[in-house]
Amino acid sequence: MNKEEKFFYDIDNMKVDFAIENMTVTDEDIRMLQMYSNNEISFNEMIEQVKNSIL
Repeated sequence: MNKEEKFFYDIDNMKVDFAIENMTVTDEDIRMLQMYSNNEISFNEMIEQVKNSIL
């Protein structure tokens, strides 16, 4: 199973877990997590994107 298949396998489960905590997951969140999972961005880059999206 490649990384992309493994990542998509867990998305529905993640959405349910976040919904239990009254958190929503957007398509942008998924895209960013997928980029991180595929080593397209670093952890620090992901954090910067999150910080910039909040502002």
